[in-house]
Amino acid sequence: MHRKIVSTAAVRLLLATTLSLTFPLQPTTRAASDDGPPAWAYPVTPPGFKLPPDDGKLHHVPDSSAAFTTAQLQDRFFPKDWHPDDHPPMPDIVAYGRKPDVLACGHCHRADGAGGPENSSLAGLSADYMRQQVIDFRDGARKSSVPQRIPVALMDAVSRAVTDDEVAKAAAYFSSLKPKKHIKVIETNTAPKTYVAWLIYAVSKDGGSESIGRRIVEVPDDLDQFESYDSHAEFTAYVPVGSVAKGETLVMSGGAGKTVQCGICHGPDLKGLGPIPGIAGRSPSYIVRQLYDFKHGARAGPWSALMAGVVANLDEEDFVSLAAYLASREP
Repeated sequence: MHRKIVSTAAVRLLLATTLSLTFPLQPTTRAASDDGPPAWAYPVTPPGFKLPPDDGKLHHVPDSSAAFTTAQLQDRFFPKDWHPDDHPPMPDIVAYGRKPDVLACGHCHRADGAGGPENSSLAGLSADYMRQQVIDFRDGARKSSVPQRIPVALMDAVSRAVTDDEVAKAAAYFSSLKPKKHIKVIETNTAPKTYVAWLIYAVSKDGGSESIGRRIVEVPDDLDQFESYDSHAEFTAYVPVGSVAKGETLVMSGGAGKTVQCGICHGPDLKGLGPIPGIAGRSPSYIVRQLYDFKHGARAGPWSALMAGVVANLDEEDFVSLAAYLASREP
């Protein structure tokens, strides 16, 4: 794989001279107290958790004639392609992976690259960006502030086993797809009580609500549909009242010098610019994790030093506002 080496100094100079922009590479104000990664954004599978055994019954999802057993749904080398008309034929590496070490990309990220709150959506990202992320995982430059999360551990292992050619084929496939909006953002003072359902938070089966505080509660509208790896699964993100407007101010103007306008690098429509990924319409849980990881050095690949400067003066409440606004946008 051809590896692009990007000089952080060169990137800063280019942006400063062509965009007349100065990045706050060091905090100019004291950051809010940091007690570690926010648990609401980094769900960890409970100890002793076991996937349900195969009972032989077939699972179905809305708007699909397909049917799969529990064993097929849990098979990391089997394509859960509920909606084959939504996308072109998948490369084998996306549909089946390569046993024993390279899981099917479409297993975690879905057949059409929709992803979920537990990982990244891939549809429409540039092929160069996706290839670089695999390199960063492989080289240890991209980590997580909570490395014990299952999606992170799996991606780390796959990055060390996958070949450059397989990465290229998967990246070309996912970059050809159009992202779709799957998230509804609701501002509220209260949110449903939740629990960790394997990889994500889900609405408590006992019902009830609680104060939302300074967090985002992102849950699937239909847990069974999500756990069936249906790329049409919808999500609701409950966010604090006023956070969308606060996020829009940060995104569009930089918040009076607190940060910089996101559109400068991510494009005026926030849908990506060259190798820089789109951020509109993404899972807010995912966005908060990336902002936190950039600020605390868990992500150190190309462009990461630049992002560390962008988030240097932002606190967790700012992350919530940014993620709430971005999730409300069309991808």
